Amino acid sequence: MPLYIGLPQWSHSAWPGHLLGRATRPSDHLADYAKVFNAIEGNTTFYANPSPDTVQRWRDATTDAFRFTFKFPKTISHQSELLGMEREVSAFIQLLAPLHERLGLLKLQLPASFGPAGLPRLEAFLRQLPADFAYAVEVRHPDFFAKGEAERALNRLLIERGINRIMLDSRPLFSVPATLAAKSAAMIEAQGKKPQLPVHVLATAEAPVVRFIGLPQPEQNHRFLQPWLPRWRSWLDEGKTLYLFIHTADNAHAPELARQVATALDQPLPPFVGETDCAQQGILNF
Repeated sequence: MPLYIGLPQWSHSAWPGHLLGRATRPSDHLADYAKVFNAIEGNTTFYANPSPDTVQRWRDATTDAFRFTFKFPKTISHQSELLGMEREVSAFIQLLAPLHERLGLLKLQLPASFGPAGLPRLEAFLRQLPADFAYAVEVRHPDFFAKGEAERALNRLLIERGINRIMLDSRPLFSVPATLAAKSAAMIEAQGKKPQLPVHVLATAEAPVVRFIGLPQPEQNHRFLQPWLPRWRSWLDEGKTLYLFIHTADNAHAPELARQVATALDQPLPPFVGETDCAQQGILNF
């Protein structure tokens, strides 16, 4: 399937009885999630490596049609300056061995301090990555969004190496004052953590990745989503594998927004597990 759509997490306190089964144990949330979505933005590996048993449980909860997209640990992406990481990269990839055929992308998220001077290190790092997997890079330094030589050099490097440049669209999040938005505490926290950068639309390889951070009310996202739809359809028509990861401020409303996006692309999601359970049991879920 050329479209992989998912969320930044598979468990949330707001989702039982909606996306997830009302009585599903937390340990089974991934299995419920994977009945609806076919990809996940795996952020937990950025902070700590999972145990081998945990990786095996992730495999047991999903099928071969599911795609994990894990971030490289921050010890590699943020603390090493990408130097001397061959052993750490190898160990990380080996840890994920039970999921290798389900690895959609391995993602390298670089800090805002990683600027144009680091491009030779990035090139050397990418060159030593195993060729068996697909990769994506997210940059946050302002020079990589200035449409100057630094950005052109970055894009050339990624195109030459066949690496996908991650596109982050946080415009909806910053389009309203947090104090006036619904759930303002969540908006304030999200606006404090998420980067506010220009959106440069470019597929540098065969698996473009878009992280869309929307607002909780579906109608508020319409003007931001509409310009994306022709480009997403075009990439799919070209045979590219498209990854869409849908966020909202605290992600409580992310499943519904993702359903809206999938429907707009004429690839509707399966019914949410919790909604199906409630309908079968005659429960009104508001």
